[in-house]
Amino acid sequence: MTDADLDHSYSALCEALTQVGEARAPMLLSMLCLSLMSRCERADDVLPLIANALAQSDGPDDHEC
Repeated sequence: MTDADLDHSYSALCEALTQVGEARAPMLLSMLCLSLMSRCERADDVLPLIANALAQSDGPDDHEC
């Protein structure tokens, strides 16, 4: 993906999040993540991405799933 593609995709995501509103944003992000994960062949392709995102978000919160 080029930088322009990434910028375009990020902008579209921001617009979609604005359209659904703060209350429904987690659902939209969850649905998008599941859709993108389904394009990977194995969990081994996805799990490092989840770990990286968690690490960049300052680690786990006090809340459990």
